[in-house]
Amino acid sequence: MKNILTGKKHLFTRIAIGFALGILLGIFLPDFSIQIKFIGDIYLNIIQAMIIPIIFVAVSTGIINIGSGKDLGRIGVKSVSVFILMFIATAGIGLLISYLVRPGNHINIDSAGYDGEITSPSVEDFFMNIIPDNLFMALTEGDILATIIFTVIFSIAIVAVGKEAEPVKNFINSLSTVIFKVLNYIMELTPIGIISLMAFAIAEYGAGIFSALGLYIVTAYAACIIAFIIVMLIPVWIYTGMTPVQFLKGIYKVWLVSLATTSSAVTMPTTIRVTKNDFKVSESITNFVVPLGTTINMAGGAISFSLLAVFVSDFYNIPLSVGQIIYLVIIATVINMAAPGIPGGGIVLGASFLTLLGLPIELMGPIAAIYRILDMAYTTMNITGDATAAILIDESEKRRNKKSTFSAES
Repeated sequence: MKNILTGKKHLFTRIAIGFALGILLGIFLPDFSIQIKFIGDIYLNIIQAMIIPIIFVAVSTGIINIGSGKDLGRIGVKSVSVFILMFIATAGIGLLISYLVRPGNHINIDSAGYDGEITSPSVEDFFMNIIPDNLFMALTEGDILATIIFTVIFSIAIVAVGKEAEPVKNFINSLSTVIFKVLNYIMELTPIGIISLMAFAIAEYGAGIFSALGLYIVTAYAACIIAFIIVMLIPVWIYTGMTPVQFLKGIYKVWLVSLATTSSAVTMPTTIRVTKNDFKVSESITNFVVPLGTTINMAGGAISFSLLAVFVSDFYNIPLSVGQIIYLVIIATVINMAAPGIPGGGIVLGASFLTLLGLPIELMGPIAAIYRILDMAYTTMNITGDATAAILIDESEKRRNKKSTFSAES
C-alpha cells in the first residue's frame, strides 16, 4: 500500500484516489470542502506559472527535432487540418443532438441578465491580439497564442540557420529536460490539488443545480460522449489499430485532471506525458501537436457553441436558418482558436458568440451558474482531441516513413 501511495509510477492511481476522496468530501463535508478551496487554487497557480515555460520548450523542441523545414511544414498542415476537421465534425454532432433533444423547448427558467463584459471581436482585433506589440508583456501575462506564434517563428529560424544554431538547439533541449523535471516534481502535488478542486465543485455545485437546467447538462454530456466515440475513439481504432480499451486505459488519466481543473492549459502537462508514455507517440510530434492543440483545437467548444445556439434560439422561438447554422460553425471555429485555456473562459466567449449570431445573451446568466459542470465535459473533449490528433498524425508519419524506406529499398 505504501508503494502505491508514494511510487512515481502510481501517480495516476493516487490522482484517482484523490478524485474519489474529493467527491466524498464534497458530499459529506460541504462546508469544509469550500474552506479548503484555497489548496486547489494554489495548485492551479503553480501549474499556471509553468504553462508558458512548458509551451516554449515543448513547442521549440518539437519543431527543432522534427527534422527538415519540409517535415515541419507537412506536420503543421496536418495538425491544423485535423483540428479543423475534428471541430467541424464535432459541431455537426453537437447540432444534431441538440436538435433531437431541444432542451430550450422543455426548460422554464427566469432569464437572469449576464453581468460579464461582452465583446464582439473583429477580424482586426483577432490578429492584433495574436501579434502583441510587447513580446515580454505577452509572456508575463500568459498569452498562450502569442507565445506559441513567437516560439514557432523562433524555432523555425533555428532549423533554417542549421549547424551554426546547434548550441542554441542543444541549450533548448537541455532546458526542456530541466523544465520537465521541475514539472515532475509539481505533478506529485496533483492528487492533493484534485481533492480540493473536486470537493469544492461538488459542494458548491451540488445536486440542486441540476434541477433547473438538468436537460441542458444531460444534452451536453450526451453530445460529448457521442462525439468522442465517433470523432476520436473510432478513427484511432480504425487508423492505428489501437483498441478502444487501450485508448481508454491511457486517456482516463488525462480525464481525471481535466474534470477537476476544467482547464486545457493546466491539463496540458498530463496530456503530454500520457501521449508520449501511454500512446507511444514520438516526442517531437507530441511536443508540437499537443501545445498547439491546447490553443486552437476546441472540440468541446464545438459542442458548447452548437448546444448554446440551439438552446437560446429554441427558448426565444427564433429559428436558425441553414445559412445561420453555417455561419455559426465558421465563427465558432474562429472564436475558439483564440479561446483561453482557463476555467470559465467559455462564459464570455459564449456571450460574444450569441452577440455575433444576433441572439439574446440573457440566458448566459443561468448558464454561467452551471458552467463549471458543463466545462468539465467540454475541457475533457478538448484535451482528448489534442491527444487524438497527436496519435493520428504520428501514425501517418510512421506510415510515410515506412513507405519511403520501402521505396528506397526497391
